Order: sequence, then structure tokens, then C-alpha cells
Amino acid sequence: MLLNMMANSMSNHQTPVKVHLKLGNWEVEINCPQDQVRQVVEDVVVGLGKNLELQTTERVVTEGESQPKKLGRDEHVICRDLIEDLWREEWFSEERNLSEVHVELSRRGYHYNKTSISHSLADLVRENVLTRMGSMRNYRYIQKRPAVN
Repeated sequence: MLLNMMANSMSNHQTPVKVHLKLGNWEVEINCPQDQVRQVVEDVVVGLGKNLELQTTERVVTEGESQPKKLGRDEHVICRDLIEDLWREEWFSEERNLSEVHVELSRRGYHYNKTSISHSLADLVRENVLTRMGSMRNYRYIQKRPAVN
């Protein structure tokens, strides 16, 4: 019986856990019992997510510029659309290789594998949006025509 009481008192006094989260520009430190970590972290992420949505969708639109699409929480951004955005920004005014495109998309927070990026680039070459120069495994891409505003 004494062992039972000791086990119960030990389970009621769990060691506190410290979690440090960084999401966007927000940093949060959480201290809570181990059995509550999952729920507390989920609550914080959901709460911060609402603030992050406001930060990422608010933007000043200059004359002649279209309003950016606001993506919902469950919408998926297509790799090809991101590469077309780079083209519209005239990022391809200089020759770029696959690795540079991969790094730029990653820098913007989109982590596609190089195969997906390569297929999207090949599609844009077929549609005469980009030109491909070089040889296999060493292609460089440059815009064939400027984006029409």
C-alpha cells in the first residue's frame, strides 16, 4: 500500500518540461508538465498561426500590381506556380541552374525536391517561357520572354 501511495504521488509530480519554439518572427518558451506538452504546443502553434496568417497576407499593393492570392491553411502551393512567380519577378533574367532554383525556393520557405523542380522547369521550357542551355545534368535556365503585366 505504501508503494502504491508513493507511485501515485510521483505521477502527480511530473518533471516540468521546457520547450522553445520559433515560428516565423515569434519565439515562445513553454514550461509545463510532461503529460501536457503535446496539447500546450498545439494550442500555442494554432494561436500563433492566426497571427502569422495576418502577417503574411497583409501587403501594400502598388499600382498595376495584382493582389497576391491568400492561401488557406490546407491549400497546397504548386511548384510550377512558384517558378512562374520567379519568372514574373524576372529572377530568370540571369542564367540559373537547378540548384540555384532549389535554394531560392527553399529560402522562400518551399521545400520541393529537385526532381519536382526539374519537371516544372522542363514544362516551362516546352511552353517557351524559359530557355534551357547547356547539357544534361548541367542545364541553365533563362527567361525566353518577359512576363506580361
